[in-house]
Formats: sequence, C-alpha cells, structure tokens
Amino acid sequence: MNQTANANLFARLFDGLDDPSRLAIETHDGQRITYGDLIARAGQMANVLVSRGVKPGDRVAAQTEKSVSGLVLYLATVRAGGVYLPLNTAYTLNELDYFIGDAEPTVVVCDPAKAEGIRTLAAKVGATVDTLDASGKGSLTEAADKAATAFTTVPRGADDLAAILYTSGTTGRSKGAMLSHDNLASNSLTLIDYWRFTKDDVLIHALPIYHTHGLFVASNVTLFARASMIFLPKLDPDLIINLMARATVLMGVPTFYTRLLQNPRLNKETTSHMRLFISGSAPLLADTHREWFARTGHAVLERYGMTETNMNTPNPYDGERVP
Repeated sequence: MNQTANANLFARLFDGLDDPSRLAIETHDGQRITYGDLIARAGQMANVLVSRGVKPGDRVAAQTEKSVSGLVLYLATVRAGGVYLPLNTAYTLNELDYFIGDAEPTVVVCDPAKAEGIRTLAAKVGATVDTLDASGKGSLTEAADKAATAFTTVPRGADDLAAILYTSGTTGRSKGAMLSHDNLASNSLTLIDYWRFTKDDVLIHALPIYHTHGLFVASNVTLFARASMIFLPKLDPDLIINLMARATVLMGVPTFYTRLLQNPRLNKETTSHMRLFISGSAPLLADTHREWFARTGHAVLERYGMTETNMNTPNPYDGERVP
C-alpha cells in the first residue's frame, strides 16, 4: 500500500460512507446508533484524547466494561493516531502495574470504582486517568459531550501501529502484540469477502471487546461491511435466541454454543433466519459441532486465529465444515 496515503484504519472504515443515517449499533436497552452518530461521537472523544495530550503513536489503555462508549474510545484512539491498548477487566492492580509500566500509555481509561488504585499506577508513567463505567458514563464521556464533533482524522501509514494487545507467551510475562492499521484493515476485508458479509447482515455481538475476537473481528468486520450489530453486554442465551429472528450472524466462543444447546428453545425454527454461526478463541468440541448441526441444521464455521495475527484459517464457507 502507498505509505503516503492515509492508511488510518478509521479513515478506511468510514471514508466514502454514503448513508450516515444507516444503523450501525443497536443496544439491548433500545439505543440506536447510526454510522453518522458513531463518526460524530468518535470525533468528540478524539478531541478529548488530544486535549489530554495524546499525540500520534501514543498509547491509550482501557480497562472498562463493555459499552458503546468503550467501542467509540477504540475508534477515537485510532482516529487521533493513537495506539489502542485494551486490558482484560479481570486484571488485578498488580497485573496492571506491569502492563501500564511496559506500554507507558498517555491516557488510562478505567471503571470509576478502580480509578483510585489505577491513578497510583498511572502516575508512575505520567499518564492521565479518565473513567468510563458499564453504562458508558464517566469523566471521559462527560468531557466528550462538551467537545466538538468535527475532527480531522490523523494521517497514518499502513505499517504504523493501531493497537497493542498483551498475550501470554510460552515463557516469561505477557508480551505486547503490535498490530498495524493495515494488519487490522486487511484482515477484516478478507473476512468480509470470505464470510460473505454485506450491508444487510445483522451481527449478534455478545463478545467482550478487550480482545481481538470481539474488538477487531466482530466490530471491524461489521463496520467495514456497513452492516449492523446488536450490542449485548454479555452472553444471554434466551435473549440471543429471541434476537435470531432478526439477525443473520452470531460470533461466539465454544461456551456460547454449549450454553445455547442447553436451551430447549434452540431448534431449526428459531435459527431459520440466521445464515452463519462462527466459533473461535478456543477449540470447539466435535460433539458440540455435531449436536449443533443436528438441532439447528447449521454447521458451525470454526476459525483459528491468534492475538498476534488476527484470523489465520477457517472452515470453508462453501463445502463441508469438518468437526
């Protein structure tokens, strides 16, 4: 790719948007966020990040519960030329001390309940701390609500960093896997083609957004395709089965499928509107694969990836999906 062109992932996601009123995200509590809304919110939050001192290449760390504002924070970071660092919500202060010390972020965003302890850690690297709770409220969104929506997306090269995700190595402590703008964009565009995503797809998004599966695969693929997602805070088997009547794709981990199989309402009728069930992040047992097909008539498309690479190889879209 031409390194002089703006390869910023945000620009590639949203430049050329022909219908800002198109629905991008629907939440479990009835919020409806259009593509235009998403761009505007990302502009407001990018303005806040810049006001907090974020410059191109600076890290923005986030340990927050899943919310639309959390997804906007990722988009705003990339838009501002920063490097997004999502952190597992289960990490302790001792673990965060290592990640924050290693990555040296400029801004750390956390749940208000954890802010006091995290401020002590952030002070060691001179980072600013903002808050964001499970409902998407906090000092970050309070500031963003007062900020301008206009923001010029910062130019980035294809090989410039867009994100760092810490992942367990075979030895020693977790290592930060560095992912470029083109890593994320090219993987998403390949998956759209391979998995036949279109603007008519509706994804049930019940994954966390602190790892590659929920953040990059599910979210980026949906947005690049101009599709929409139903954004759920967590796995809720009854709700997911209800939503299948108007959704087309579910991305999940094996636990999703074993939990859904425990629900007597799962059958060929309740899944008839769905076109694709995808499983990853851990191996899907062959028995689960066979039982799912027997109950629903759908063969789960299992795929394998790594934090360092995103997706590497899946079952075929067409042809036999071998358990």
